[in-house]
Amino acid sequence: MYIIKTIDNLYKKIQFFKKKQKKIGLVPTMGNLHLGHINLIILAKKYVDIVIVSIFINPMQFENSLDFKKYPQTFLKDCLILKNEKIEILFAPKISEIYPNGTNMHTYIQVPKLSKIIEGKSRPGHFIGVTTIIGKLFNLIQPNFAFFGEKDYQQLLIIKTFVKELNYPIKVISSPTIRLENGLAFSSRNKYLNDLELKKAPFLYKTIKDTINIIIKNNGNQLYETINFAKMSLTKKGFLVDIFNVYNSKTLDIFYKKNKNNIILASVWLGSTRLIDNKKFILPH
Repeated sequence: MYIIKTIDNLYKKIQFFKKKQKKIGLVPTMGNLHLGHINLIILAKKYVDIVIVSIFINPMQFENSLDFKKYPQTFLKDCLILKNEKIEILFAPKISEIYPNGTNMHTYIQVPKLSKIIEGKSRPGHFIGVTTIIGKLFNLIQPNFAFFGEKDYQQLLIIKTFVKELNYPIKVISSPTIRLENGLAFSSRNKYLNDLELKKAPFLYKTIKDTINIIIKNNGNQLYETINFAKMSLTKKGFLVDIFNVYNSKTLDIFYKKNKNNIILASVWLGSTRLIDNKKFILPH
């Protein structure tokens, strides 16, 4: 496995693979790798000849420097995982390599509508940071395929939108959320949870599933009451609910009974940790 830290060295490797007409796949990460990331790597190997994993904790997508500084860094462990998975290239640049003049005045990519609603409303600027770094990685690596998990569903939709609208010749492939047996989605932020919070955390996904069952049973009627009941259940369990609602899974517009494809998006705080989750469902007519 090559560990590449500079753009110049990355370019040389990419050109080498391109000349050999190798198909390249990118799995972008912020490190602290878990089973969700490994699942994406396994998926990528089915599509491409060369899998490149990036590890870059992107300061542009954090709302404050404290959150950025406390993000878990496990670089040596991550390298062992990637070596075990027989990855060809790990791209792990320093911040100064990606943002030589800092992030404040850096050119950015924004998907106007999708970046400002739901999670984007609660975390202004977050998705601009995400799309900008992904755009930069796409330009640097020029992958044929890029692989993302569905846990960050709004992020996935935003990336698919800018790839389409900016005419990137890249196919975005998504993978369903990987969960523990108790339903808790794998996330790097789970490391912030204490033992008691870890026991409570799976209640979020259980509530999402229970809410969907009620919505389908009621054929979309009494939605306001159903959502409110879910929020109250989460609050009683010790969660602070920021987002919990039903949206069109293709446009992220608010639920409308004639929509066939729907999704519950949820963002909650458990202690000092923000957890996000989702589940799609079809409302039969």
